[in-house]
Amino acid sequence: MDKQVKLFSGRATKALSEKIAEEYGQPLGRVILNEFADGEFQPSFEESVRGDHVFLIQSTFPHADNFMELLLMIDAAKRASAYKIIAVIPYFGWARQDRKDSPRVPIGAKLAANLLTAAGADRIVTMDLHADQIQGFFETPVDHLFASSIFLPFIQGLQLDDLVIASPDMGGAKRANNYAKFLNSEVVICYKQRLKANVIEKMTLIGSVEGKNVVLIDDMVDTAGTLTKAADMMMDRGAASVRAICTHPILSGKAYERIENSKLTQLIVTDTIPLKQSSDKIKVLSVAPLFSKVIRQIITNKSISSHFII
Repeated sequence: MDKQVKLFSGRATKALSEKIAEEYGQPLGRVILNEFADGEFQPSFEESVRGDHVFLIQSTFPHADNFMELLLMIDAAKRASAYKIIAVIPYFGWARQDRKDSPRVPIGAKLAANLLTAAGADRIVTMDLHADQIQGFFETPVDHLFASSIFLPFIQGLQLDDLVIASPDMGGAKRANNYAKFLNSEVVICYKQRLKANVIEKMTLIGSVEGKNVVLIDDMVDTAGTLTKAADMMMDRGAASVRAICTHPILSGKAYERIENSKLTQLIVTDTIPLKQSSDKIKVLSVAPLFSKVIRQIITNKSISSHFII
């Protein structure tokens, strides 16, 4: 075991952390959480981290305790004289609040970045941020990984004829276009109008999908309202099949029910967020090998750009 590197996990991403540690070749470090009667908790490292590179693995999806737990672990490692503290955040929560889109609202992603820096994180490793500019919210280095290095080989392995890449909204058009260029396929885009968050008023399709095998690309799937509405609309327009690829399976509310009742052939996601329940329509690809390789390259000061397919 490399004594200069310690890997620790928060409670929210324990299964993924164990896979990353296994791929890296050493067990997770020992950390316990002392809980108080009112719900407050205190993490405690049960081994020395003095002078070590400490990697703290935790996705920060709601509830807020997941984010607070990571902050407390960072602070504990700093006060225990860790040499470097690297926050590995497979899913960076609060990223949808990346700008002021109406008066008197916070920029939650910037606040989250400030808190991680203030707690003592020396580096951030994350995947498929909701908006690329969030990297600029940090005053510390950010290794922004792309799940395309996992998804593109999977799509190629499907060997679909008449492949079309689709974006479920205008915001994902650039991502869909990048996939389409790599796969030498066409692109279609859904244009949606919302009444309010998670409620779609109207959706229209830009482009033709008749007789095509469609792959929808997005960075996250929350309530699955947009995704399933887009899939059903494309099937009604004559698509041969519709699959969806989303990095972060938030899957809240009636998401599982919507997916089961939709015309989606399959939803492919990663394990940045653990599934709440299993589904025959949902396939999970692990990001553990990628994060393990990147951790090793950070330690050895090697470039990680080879992991960026697009």
